[in-house]
Amino acid sequence: MTSVSMTVGLCRVWLRLPENHSLKDKRQVIKSLTARLHNKFNVAVAEVDDHDRWQMASLGISCVTNSDRHAHQMLTAVVSFIQAQRLDAEILDYQFEVMHALSGNPFSD
Repeated sequence: MTSVSMTVGLCRVWLRLPENHSLKDKRQVIKSLTARLHNKFNVAVAEVDDHDRWQMASLGISCVTNSDRHAHQMLTAVVSFIQAQRLDAEILDYQFEVMHALSGNPFSD
């Protein structure tokens, strides 16, 4: 059985949303940002923490690819996009992690 490598890039982004004055404002910003990131980069995005804090958000972002380099490039582009496009969201910090999974190909000899 041949081994196939799958690379999963993970990014966690902590945002400060200083112009928000309610959870409704926060949901609007996060919903817009999530949709734009998914449409532009085809990544999965979810709010993963700070649900009740209306001026803070913690996002989890993931991509699946076949190389570490591509995963890092994609997630770096996502962070740059957030910095450039969302002037109402200040990135406080972010971290990347790359994970690998090996699986046998059930269709190979």
